[in-house]
Amino acid sequence: MIKTWPCTLPDGKVSEELVVWYGASNADNILIIPPLFDEHNKMRRQLIEVMRRLAEGGVDSQLPDLSGWNESLAPLEEQTLAFWREAVIEAAQTLRTSRFLAVRSGALLAPSLMRGWLYAPQTGPKLLRGMIRARIFSNKEAGRTETSEALHERGRAEGLMLSGWPIGPEMFRELETADIADSENHSVIEQSQIGGAGLWLRAEPSEDPRQADALATTILEDLAKPI
Repeated sequence: MIKTWPCTLPDGKVSEELVVWYGASNADNILIIPPLFDEHNKMRRQLIEVMRRLAEGGVDSQLPDLSGWNESLAPLEEQTLAFWREAVIEAAQTLRTSRFLAVRSGALLAPSLMRGWLYAPQTGPKLLRGMIRARIFSNKEAGRTETSEALHERGRAEGLMLSGWPIGPEMFRELETADIADSENHSVIEQSQIGGAGLWLRAEPSEDPRQADALATTILEDLAKPI
């Protein structure tokens, strides 16, 4: 089911953003925090498959867009990690989710006071390094030479276009040092527990039923354990 939710923007205005909703208003309710940027596109189909399996297990889940994501009209270059973290908390409160599943760099937005799972979490520097490496390689094929050092300097000062994503200077500076919050409320799910190679490594968006089964089963089994 596709709905909308009211996301507060940095200027105080409200933007109606899309949210994918699976379930039937059960007590257990999980907020899905997808990877950022290109990995979001690669993993979205797989996350929908995981949500379907959670619903079959009696657990609702919501995958909301934040400002600057997907069909959002808010300019991506004006967004920051700090604002997205606040928006995740707002989404959890608005959608009445009790837990979260954060995937890859989505873990950078995970609320430290909320219980949840970090699936193959990725730090900001690693995310940025991969995107800069992709830009250097693409430009090299086109006969243009750029260095990582020069791109970092430019990104800090004025922002940078990386893999088709316009990253603003504040976001760029945040990503250079962004780490995963250390919280006793969070449980890490490594890719080795799921099996196979991460779908974010593929060239195109894809899905893997066995990995979706494994991830959903891990979460459902955790929920069944006594607190």
